[in-house]
Amino acid sequence: MGVVVATFRLIRAGWVLAREGVIAAIPAEGLVGPAAAAHRLAGGLARRRSKNLDSAERMTKAIARLGPSYAKLGQFLATRPDVIGLDLALDLAHLQDSMESFPTEQAMTRIEDSLGKPLSELFVSIDEPVAAASIAQVHPAIVRDPDGAERRVAVKVIRPGVRRRFMRDLETFFLFAQMQEQRFPATRRLRPVAIAETLKQTTQIEMDLRLEAAALAELAENVAEDPGFRVPKVDWERTGRNVLTMEWVDGIRMSHVDELRAAGHNLEKLADTVVQSFLRHAMRDGFFHADMHPGNLFVDSRGDIVAVDLGISGRIGLKERRFLAEILFGFIRRDFRRVARVHFEAGYVPAHHDVEAFAQAIRAIGEPIHGQPAETISMANLLTLLFEVTDIFDMQTRPELLLLQKTMVVVEGNARALNPRFNMWKAAEPVVGDWIARNLGPGAVITDAKTGVESLYRLAKTLPDLAQRTERLSHEVGEMAEHGLKLEPETVRAIGKAEAKESRSGRVALWILAIAAVWIAWQLT
Repeated sequence: MGVVVATFRLIRAGWVLAREGVIAAIPAEGLVGPAAAAHRLAGGLARRRSKNLDSAERMTKAIARLGPSYAKLGQFLATRPDVIGLDLALDLAHLQDSMESFPTEQAMTRIEDSLGKPLSELFVSIDEPVAAASIAQVHPAIVRDPDGAERRVAVKVIRPGVRRRFMRDLETFFLFAQMQEQRFPATRRLRPVAIAETLKQTTQIEMDLRLEAAALAELAENVAEDPGFRVPKVDWERTGRNVLTMEWVDGIRMSHVDELRAAGHNLEKLADTVVQSFLRHAMRDGFFHADMHPGNLFVDSRGDIVAVDLGISGRIGLKERRFLAEILFGFIRRDFRRVARVHFEAGYVPAHHDVEAFAQAIRAIGEPIHGQPAETISMANLLTLLFEVTDIFDMQTRPELLLLQKTMVVVEGNARALNPRFNMWKAAEPVVGDWIARNLGPGAVITDAKTGVESLYRLAKTLPDLAQRTERLSHEVGEMAEHGLKLEPETVRAIGKAEAKESRSGRVALWILAIAAVWIAWQLT
């Protein structure tokens, strides 16, 4: 029954996407057979007025009809340009997650239920929502501190029923992913079912506002000494699973460039700061805000960038950070063989491919870069070429790198909106150069040595316990070899039930394993 319902929902979603012109906006290049026919049919079903809209506007209208779950799906797919193409990913990345608000009375009920206190004990006042997205909406409010001082806060409240609706719609997403893997073998490399699993996990995390609060607190610690960037402070007393209370941010949205200019802010400096801050978080800390579209970035009166809505964050390990730095070094020095070897050494490209052929493909990307002025080099165009190359060489999907790359493209777009002559490489040089000096130079040897010593120390602490376990295991094996294998009555009954259910071949395999275990024990004595 569930599959039938999910199928009908999938058909409805396809109909809405076709009518709003979303499918028609997807390039048909490379489509053949049924896929090409479906694309033509979708183009014929599109509303006339949709043809005058760009792809982002079409997607906005479709998501408004399909509901919050599809808004979250679109937001998630923006992190997967390898799956949907870079152009569509960028449209989704800049798509404002805006939905109709739900009644304030419902929000107040959820606040009291989540925090276990009457609203009057928590807030002096709470106003109507000022922003509503697919998962939650934000209310301005006033709180009173123990010293009697009042301060303004932002209260984020989860939508009623959003978890139930998302789990229902997730069945449709899984059905589509399974159909894609079955019908289009070429897409199996992209693991659509695994993508649906990841969407499920990340959204469940995002729907627990305590986890977003923890992410804000972690990022706040990381950037405490950083110039020109901060995040709102969390009010933990008024934060729970369904409610997140934080400092109210007075500022101008980064998307309002004219207002920033009129307020006297240095747009070129802001462009440099937004890129350098992102790179510093990713390269230095391995933890970054992964939804840095301009609607989530404010500029306060001091000229500092304040990032809000940390529902999506990214992490990359030291190995991945070194991998990215090596690639950057390789492109700068035009050492394309080194770039290729790094891909193979990291295991990102299957070993059966030829390193020299991969280096040739990398050269096709790198050489044109050196013939252009730095300010004209687009990270988006560079990533488009990289995705095409990795597709040819069966490079397995690396979600953490894709999330980093997608965010980098969005951040670059923010910077270019502020400063059309923005030089990505010049802005990145101080941060990346410092990190490379610390982690790929002599400092890296010291860091690795320190890590090795710490690992040896942890191993030494476990040696007594390990030795005790080894001695006990050796004694038990000896006992088993001398006196036979002893089983508890419950184990014997369980084996009997299992044998009754298994086929004859299963019982034979079970006895072969048992005989092998006894023989191994005898050999050890």
